[in-house]
Amino acid sequence: MKSLVPSTSSRDQGSAVEPTPATEAVLSVRDLTVTFADPRGGAPVTAVRGLSFDLAPGEVLGLVGESGSGKSTVGLAVLGLHDPRTTTVTGSIRLGGRELVGAEESALRDVRGGLAALVFQDALTSLSPFHGVGAQLAEMYRLHHPEAGRAEAHRRAAAMLDRVGIPAARSGDYPHQFSGGMRQRVMIAMALMNDPQVLIADEPTTALDARVQRQVLDLLGELQREHGTAVLLVSHDLGVVAGTTDRTLVMRGGVEVESAPTGELLASPREPYTRALVGAALRLDSVPGTALPTVDDPSPVRTFRPRSVERPERWLAEVEDLSVHFPGRRRPPSLRAEPVRAVEGVGLRIAPGETLGLVGESGSGKSTTSRVLAGLQRPTGGRVRYDGQDATRPDRELRRRLSREIQLVFQDPYASLNPRRTVAQTLDTPLRLHTSLDAAQRRERSAELLEQVGLPAGYLDRYPHEFSGGQRQRIGIARALAPEPRLIIADEPVSALDVSVQAQVLNLLMELRERLGVAFLFVSHDLAVVRHFCDRVAVMHRGRLVESTDREQLFSAPHTEYTRELLAAVH
Repeated sequence: MKSLVPSTSSRDQGSAVEPTPATEAVLSVRDLTVTFADPRGGAPVTAVRGLSFDLAPGEVLGLVGESGSGKSTVGLAVLGLHDPRTTTVTGSIRLGGRELVGAEESALRDVRGGLAALVFQDALTSLSPFHGVGAQLAEMYRLHHPEAGRAEAHRRAAAMLDRVGIPAARSGDYPHQFSGGMRQRVMIAMALMNDPQVLIADEPTTALDARVQRQVLDLLGELQREHGTAVLLVSHDLGVVAGTTDRTLVMRGGVEVESAPTGELLASPREPYTRALVGAALRLDSVPGTALPTVDDPSPVRTFRPRSVERPERWLAEVEDLSVHFPGRRRPPSLRAEPVRAVEGVGLRIAPGETLGLVGESGSGKSTTSRVLAGLQRPTGGRVRYDGQDATRPDRELRRRLSREIQLVFQDPYASLNPRRTVAQTLDTPLRLHTSLDAAQRRERSAELLEQVGLPAGYLDRYPHEFSGGQRQRIGIARALAPEPRLIIADEPVSALDVSVQAQVLNLLMELRERLGVAFLFVSHDLAVVRHFCDRVAVMHRGRLVESTDREQLFSAPHTEYTRELLAAVH
């Protein structure tokens, strides 16, 4: 994570905008309250209560807080995107002189994409998979310029794509043909097609690696200054907020906690909750292995014991000269397709009880390498060894052992948990497959697993949607621990979590590592998290291993230019 002191390079001193009176604000929110009805007939839930703020022309306002604080609810309310059948919105939202609360749908359609635009967190699910990106941008333009012809709209779309760094020649490509960073650029281009007065960016860089994140934020800032657009930046990443916003408003439980110029708020927050959020944010100068402060425990004192990285008698897991190729696309079909070399010549080793961090940009081959090690992807070439045995093509007995001793924790716990199964059913499956416990014993063991990850045993009969993001990730960790593994592969386990929940999950993982002696392959693009949690670090770039060394060596004196660029992107 970046420094929490805003830099003048990120937000030029001349570009900062002083707060203006409400009469001059392009967006004015007064006493906003958003209430959701309970579909099961229970008491309604008030997600936002009595919120007020102003957004001046050209200003960037950060809206921060933990998951469930109401940040995204505010952004959706501004554009009237809540379902009026289940949601009640009261108060006042004035945009460019128009009152939006209670406005007709036809009036709101004129506002969406015209006066105000929204950049969503997940560009892939926000873009149509059936149309080229150029056609989608052109459609946005013609919706608000019905007099424009098709050719004019496509010229405008091509020019905007070029403006965000995507060649106009790729306007016919589909969203799945772009990387995550490029898809986010497409979303920004679409949002700016009609020169909106207000841009709402809802977690626009979550789960992007450091270099791509920096590119997207720099682009957003450049276009914002060029067009004079006011920006409401919704984020849980205080490093992003520090480098890009003029003012910051902190929310908790649907209400405002405090609001101040960003530099002042991060340097000397007034409220204990804000101090806890700032303290929980990991930085590259954080002391590795120490318990992180959280909202519930702002002053932890525990330090987890350092890990030994000396050469063991036998490595727990190894990959040697690993290669993974995928079939390439044929363009044109008559030509022989060149394979996609996702991984080429990679060698890694993990000692028992050790934590190896695997870092690199999106598309560098990190997840493919981890899938090979987990037995979920067959390699094209090279060899995989586990506990001294050749696991490249495991027989039935070894495959069963691998499925028990190597477990995975995924990035998105909501997507990786079956929504139709209770927590008890989720935890029961690995216990039934890998132990000889009867039903009553499995239930008892499931309760122990929940308590081991800090959740009450009474949660066993709940479903995934009844938990917060951090609680769901704890359930995913409990599921991984069920068969008592020796190696856990954690693929971006905290990248989508807010800073306080991220701190809770990292504290839990460090505690489990120390208590159970389990080894980790920790896949991440967040270098601050990797430095805090991992013993050794391996860096991948375009499918190849460019550097692998001790944690302190890598962060103090990296050997390769690429690693130095990664580190520079987070400073």
